[in-house]
Amino acid sequence: MIGKNDYLNAYIDRRMKYIIEEWELGTRHDMVDYTNRLAAIEQELPNLRAFEKDASDKLMLLEQRARKLKERV
Repeated sequence: MIGKNDYLNAYIDRRMKYIIEEWELGTRHDMVDYTNRLAAIEQELPNLRAFEKDASDKLMLLEQRARKLKERV
């Protein structure tokens, strides 16, 4: 005779994929993936900061040139 716990465990085993999706639960694989993705993003931060500084410097130069052109007109 199958007990209530055995029935419930079998049900959960069969439906686990759907339970994870419905409740938006994370698995160990998800956590490893998130950890790897976070590490990759953290490695890119210095490049992003350098890009932002370069873009800011170039924008400042363009604004200065635009002001000088407006003064001529």
